Amino acid sequence: MTEPDPDTDFPKTGAPAQRALIGAGYTRLAQLTSVSEKELGALHGMGPKALRILREALAERGLSFAD
Repeated sequence: MTEPDPDTDFPKTGAPAQRALIGAGYTRLAQLTSVSEKELGALHGMGPKALRILREALAERGLSFAD
């Protein structure tokens, strides 16, 4: 696990997942509501554990991935 990037509001995930999100242009958790979990899972470095962490963080805010 890595500390969250101060320029994002993502929860703690592994460094590869953080790099994948930032590399794809995502810097805010709310932006992930416009992308499906399958699409995120296709990003290099984004694994099942990171997806679960992001899904749970979205749910805590009453949000979810796109269908």
